[in-house]
Amino acid sequence: MEKLFYGENENQFGELRLPEGEGPFPVAVVIHGGFWRKPFTLEIMREVAEDLTKSGFATWNIEYRRTGQEGGGYPGTLTDAAQATDYIRELAKSFPLNLEKVVTIGHSAGGHLATWLAARNRIDKNNELFIKNPLPLHGVVSLAGVNDLEMMYGVHNYRDQALSLDPNNPTAELIGGSPEYYPDRYKNASPVELLPLGVQQILVHGALDINVPIGISDYYQREAEGEGDLVKLIELPSAEHFMLIDTTSFAWETIKEEIKLLVEH
Repeated sequence: MEKLFYGENENQFGELRLPEGEGPFPVAVVIHGGFWRKPFTLEIMREVAEDLTKSGFATWNIEYRRTGQEGGGYPGTLTDAAQATDYIRELAKSFPLNLEKVVTIGHSAGGHLATWLAARNRIDKNNELFIKNPLPLHGVVSLAGVNDLEMMYGVHNYRDQALSLDPNNPTAELIGGSPEYYPDRYKNASPVELLPLGVQQILVHGALDINVPIGISDYYQREAEGEGDLVKLIELPSAEHFMLIDTTSFAWETIKEEIKLLVEH
């Protein structure tokens, strides 16, 4: 494993792992979740990255600035994910990477970023999230991904009000406020608002997920298919949120097989 920086900030780095052999290898951009917040780091996805590397993938497990850190939130969290992904072009100059077979794989908030990375070519060039000539992706794997930011914002608001809790809305922290106050930010940061993406997408969600409701993936799939995208939704009846990244679980075995099939097509 090599720790390599794609930017100057201490959080703008990734961990590159290469499988045995000569390559060139398909590349999995691995993106951790944690509701885009400072305490959660790429350590969450190390076992996933290691297991995918053993299965023949070069893995680029990326870190990015998060809410609670200087430069984190909108737009820095998103532009970091974009720059880290585009940096694969530079990595390919020194390592045997197949730029035609790059897929993003993210969990929870990382699932949002994984899908958004395939959508960013639809962002207007005058928007602050725009980055010229993004690296084309072969496909996306979103594990319990927050692919509708406005819906996730509403879920937290309703929950907090119903339980008389203090406001705790990580989506608002990411974007800077509510959809009413920042409609353009939500439009350009939320994958469901940027459809169609034009790449193959696999959504995996556990029916027992209490962190990100499965309805978000169900709604996203219907919207994406309505726009002509090829989207496969795998609902796992006995899986909860974190089982999807437990490499010893039945859920992960299913996910890994789907990732292999995605790269083969």
